[in-house]
Amino acid sequence: MAKCDICGKGVHFGNAVSHSHRRSNKIWKSNIKSVRIKTAGGNKTVHVCTSCLRSGKVERA
Repeated sequence: MAKCDICGKGVHFGNAVSHSHRRSNKIWKSNIKSVRIKTAGGNKTVHVCTSCLRSGKVERA
């Protein structure tokens, strides 16, 4: 799974707890998008989470 190149957000691990309180492994995947951004040398494709996209930390090409 890819990580955000801006903030480093990636996969989170934890426990899914049922009604009877039995625990099983659970994975929460971040909403990562592949985005083309402007750089000094031209355009570049990076992995960015949607919270970084909405906050304006990335200037899209």
